[in-house]
Amino acid sequence: MRGVVMHGAGDVRVEDLPMPTLQEPTDAIIRLAAACVCGSDLWPYRGADEIRRPRPMGHEYVGVVEEVGSAVSEVKVGDFVVGSFIASDNTCEICRSGYQSACVQRVGMTGSQAEYLPVPLADGTLVTTPGQPAAELVPSLLAASDVLGTGWFAAAAAQVAPGRTVAVVGDGAVGLLGVLAAREMGAERIIAFSRHADRQALAREFGATDIVTERGDEGAAVVKEMTGGLGAHSVIEAVGTQEAMLQAIASTRAGGHVGFVGVSHDVEIPGNLLFGSHVHLHGGPAPVRAYLPELIDLIWNRHIDPGKVFDLEVPLEDAAEAYRAMDERRAIKALLRV
Repeated sequence: MRGVVMHGAGDVRVEDLPMPTLQEPTDAIIRLAAACVCGSDLWPYRGADEIRRPRPMGHEYVGVVEEVGSAVSEVKVGDFVVGSFIASDNTCEICRSGYQSACVQRVGMTGSQAEYLPVPLADGTLVTTPGQPAAELVPSLLAASDVLGTGWFAAAAAQVAPGRTVAVVGDGAVGLLGVLAAREMGAERIIAFSRHADRQALAREFGATDIVTERGDEGAAVVKEMTGGLGAHSVIEAVGTQEAMLQAIASTRAGGHVGFVGVSHDVEIPGNLLFGSHVHLHGGPAPVRAYLPELIDLIWNRHIDPGKVFDLEVPLEDAAEAYRAMDERRAIKALLRV
């Protein structure tokens, strides 16, 4: 089969790889319908994360079940399924509390930018759609696998609720879908930080009521001014840098909540800031599996269209161009058609 492999910073290749086989009775193998490049894939692409050996890429996936292990009972061959970037049993005490990304048996997914993908813990990880989806639904279902589920968790962690003001730090796919999630959760005012006209337009389409172009302390000061000096009730941090985290905290009112889902890179929060802010912090790797049934239902019934974050579509063989386009900010998120 063909699959994407990263050999080093800026070095992405599509190569012949071995066909996956069942390793455990709880495994399944799916034939990918579509894959995509994640913002977190850009960290190693840009050299921020070390690559010690060639690495199969991708952790977002939708497709059709081709084969199942003898212990798999919830999904069957022929089902169209959506899975999370972390495989989970969905039965342990941590999973039952809603944190499947911290499952005691969790397995980080990789290698989904390919034609076929092995999925461990298939019964707990994969969620079937009501039938075979129309082609136009596939991008939105793919978004549910990570960026939509992550934006949804960020909004939930930030305690978004009707009547509240929400600020979103980060205008990538996760931040934009955090805007959509905030709208669906009933936020009264949604402030998106963005300096890019195309992303601003999509943020407004997803529900943003205000756009702020300033960053850092200046951006936080604008939010405070817009909210009578108080700050937002809820802030989503969808970047993962020191500046973004401090901007998120500074934009939040005393007693407010920050939901952080940007993959942390060298983020340190000064103790005096944390102590004096009276801000709640909650986040981490999103338990996407907890939200998949609801998100699939919203997409299937065409209530939401998160697939609009894919503004570039290329064949799997052109994956290197997808990485370049996202790295150069010529694309918000690139879909790989398998």
